[in-house]
Amino acid sequence: MRGRDRIWRRLDRNRKWWFWYRDPVSGKRRKKQAERNSYEGAKKEQARLELGLVKVPEGTPVTFAKYAKRWLESHVQPNLKPSTAESYEGIVNVHLRPRFGKLPLEKIIRKSIKEYLDELVSKGEQSRNTIKNIFAILRAMLSHAVEDDLLSSNPAMRLGRFNLRQGEDRKADFLTQEEAEAFLQAAKALRPNRYPLFLTALRAGLRLGELTALEWEDIQFGESEDDPNRYLLVRHNFTHGHFTSPKNRKEQRVDLNGELRQVLIELRDQRMLEAMQLGEDVTGLVFPSETGGPLDSRNVYHRDFLPCLKAAGLRRINWHSLRHSFAHALIQNGASLAYVKEQMRHSSIQVTVDIYGHLVPGGNIKWIDRLGSTDSMEPEVEPHPVKVKGKGAK
Repeated sequence: MRGRDRIWRRLDRNRKWWFWYRDPVSGKRRKKQAERNSYEGAKKEQARLELGLVKVPEGTPVTFAKYAKRWLESHVQPNLKPSTAESYEGIVNVHLRPRFGKLPLEKIIRKSIKEYLDELVSKGEQSRNTIKNIFAILRAMLSHAVEDDLLSSNPAMRLGRFNLRQGEDRKADFLTQEEAEAFLQAAKALRPNRYPLFLTALRAGLRLGELTALEWEDIQFGESEDDPNRYLLVRHNFTHGHFTSPKNRKEQRVDLNGELRQVLIELRDQRMLEAMQLGEDVTGLVFPSETGGPLDSRNVYHRDFLPCLKAAGLRRINWHSLRHSFAHALIQNGASLAYVKEQMRHSSIQVTVDIYGHLVPGGNIKWIDRLGSTDSMEPEVEPHPVKVKGKGAK
């Protein structure tokens, strides 16, 4: 079998190609031998069967809406995380299907895509990143249509860079350090059981799903508060009722703040005392629900997070703003963007610069005035003696 294509070649005398497909009428999975004995032939036949085109001429047009449904079911849902697949489906249904749904695939041309992108930019309702995502999903879908032999070429390839530059990014919303402290004080008074959770979000920048999946064995407390070897290990994520890998699909470390370390130690000691009374060990989730299972993110947001914001007299923000607040606090306290990138676990420094570059304090004109001056900005050090090699050297 070839990856997740569900297409394989039998290792018998005939060496025929076979494939699985989902019957568009019954919804059942079926197995079939390809009429053309090649991988590409099997792939094209599989695509046409799943689109219900087996009994009609090959030239019959396929609408964007019909192909989008098949693409989501065959390529997106089996291969991506549930949360990512859901975001793809949302973009297709909200943005792409209303515009292109009734059009046959071959009627979607470069001009129509350009016009659509220009409209998105000119309306100003979507951020540049949202427009990038819309365009990237459209391009990926049409690339698969080319592979399925439904298009001769992808009209969205090498298109749109000049369009996207015009859009403006929405700035990351965050709490200032004063607002964050007001929020934490309100949480300590109103929802003391959630205070450690909120503090971890603001001092470590973990996403809500990562906080929900955090386990005690993921925390390295260090020997003391002065021990630099203290960190949180982000290994899991909880989303759509399932434990999965983190967003970047690999575990990463986040330095453990001293204040947070002390709060988590107190929480661990409290859990140990409770566990000793029941004759159990302290294991599992750091922030479980009342029933011991994973937290429900919607309940946390509506029943705990929003009331604490209101009690602190703060505006309504989303949970991800706590992650932005963590990055903002780091930058305001002098952290380099390289360090922020590592703590935020971004895929590249460019992502960090794009989101938080505008928060870096401006330069001081005194630096430029010191150029050419005898007063150096560098600390004074004694010059090393020059060692002379060759004849006559002492």
